[in-house]
Amino acid sequence: MTDKKNWGHTVIGWFIESDDNQPPQAAPSTDPPPPSAENAAPAVEQVFVANPPAAIDGKVDFDAVFTAAGIADEDRGRVTKASDLLGSLPPDTPVVVKKQIVEASLKAFGVPIDEIIEAAVGEIQALEGYIRAGSADTQQVLADAEKRIRLYEDEIRQLRGIMEQRVAEQQSVVKACNDKKLSVQQVLEFFGQEAVSRVVRASAKLQSPDP
Repeated sequence: MTDKKNWGHTVIGWFIESDDNQPPQAAPSTDPPPPSAENAAPAVEQVFVANPPAAIDGKVDFDAVFTAAGIADEDRGRVTKASDLLGSLPPDTPVVVKKQIVEASLKAFGVPIDEIIEAAVGEIQALEGYIRAGSADTQQVLADAEKRIRLYEDEIRQLRGIMEQRVAEQQSVVKACNDKKLSVQQVLEFFGQEAVSRVVRASAKLQSPDP
């Protein structure tokens, strides 16, 4: 493996291998991998000196994240200056030439190279810590939501059981009452419809049936 492919591993796996004409890029992170001696990111509490802000609607306030990681404005400005210098060069400029131009420009501005590197690594650490913190928080939200969903599903099943039981009970009530009505109706039929109508009209206790 070449030195170029090796250098990213000196900062414990925060970078991925890139094309020869492209600068190394931060590796995309999802769920944090199991820690090992060869690939382990700093714990979040070691990266941040204050709680970083939440990413509202997935939008990251990078300045606030870096501030929470204790990276000073001046240090962030140095990284930005180096990035702007790199971005201002033609894409087809050889890497060696790019390095010479950027280093010469930074020295002319009185910006120490080591301090830029230190600040840039600090930003990478902060971003990786922010990703991992967000991933952990997301997993917790998902777990809590799944737990609540299971509780709601159990409650829904219980309510459906109550509904089904109540319908079955009402059906039994209707059948029992209709059977009893048929039994009582035989008595009324024995006395005849005219007599029943007369008694109903004259009674203060009874209600006339709807027409």
